[in-house]
Amino acid sequence: PGWLLSPAGRPYLDSILHKNQRRVFGLLERPALPPALAVPTVTYKLFLAGRSGVGKTALVAWLGGTPAPPAHHETLGIEATTLFWPAKPRGSGRPVLFQLHLWD
Repeated sequence: PGWLLSPAGRPYLDSILHKNQRRVFGLLERPALPPALAVPTVTYKLFLAGRSGVGKTALVAWLGGTPAPPAHHETLGIEATTLFWPAKPRGSGRPVLFQLHLWD
């Protein structure tokens, strides 16, 4: 759990942060890592569905490190957000970069 804050994980965390805030990436963008730190990217597309006002948009904002909207506004259509999440699985000795396409 504390791998991202360790000296080995800190470069991966720094690649997704900008001014201590999680960077928002476009559909075709990805974090820039030095060649020595290149890791495989695992991509997931997550579709969030549910009743209006239950917190789907707030969940995506929280995962992305951005403030949740203060008032409820219904999301019209689909809002796509791309997040990158570096992790080091316990069974593996090598980090991976999760690319999450969240469809809200």
